[in-house]
Amino acid sequence: MKRVFVTGAPGSKWSSVVKNIYFSASVDRSDHTDHRTYQGSLHLGSYFDPGMEFGRFFHRLPEFDLYDCETEFDAPFSGTGVRIIKSHVFANHIDFLKQTWPDTPIVLVYRSTDACLGWWVRCGGFDITYPDYREYYKDLPTMGRLIEEQNKGIDTAWHRYSGTEPKNNVELAGALGLDCPPLDHVQNYQSNDIKVKVI
Repeated sequence: MKRVFVTGAPGSKWSSVVKNIYFSASVDRSDHTDHRTYQGSLHLGSYFDPGMEFGRFFHRLPEFDLYDCETEFDAPFSGTGVRIIKSHVFANHIDFLKQTWPDTPIVLVYRSTDACLGWWVRCGGFDITYPDYREYYKDLPTMGRLIEEQNKGIDTAWHRYSGTEPKNNVELAGALGLDCPPLDHVQNYQSNDIKVKVI
């Protein structure tokens, strides 16, 4: 396995889900730089979305060929191991991802739209320095609408595709075939108000 796709709406706490498997010895962390970090370690590594450093065309992902997509997936990386490709707008293209890269697992992270929007604002909203939400998400009404759209895509895929629902980051690493994360990275999804599924 070369990649893992991860999607969740802004405020879904998907960054914490990624962070708590990111330090597995199996993961390529070469995308991590100082400028790709927010609030110490709340956001780590590359994010792929329109208006951000990578994935600027991902809202139109099915319009691009496999070479262009994979070149973009790999752009921030230079190391070895499994590359975690995280994009909010993957939520709108899950069927395309499944059909085009059938052997690549997709991690779905879900919280209610109200919980997502509230948490995203609490974490900094449009003052978040990385990644930059201002260009594509524009303002709070647009952000609320896009969170709702992304959650709808995730919910549809959740019920359409079989998979596994890990209870914590250790089970998630196991479901993805990754080495267990270090013991100082422990996350229980229920107590964090997060639902996670691997499809």
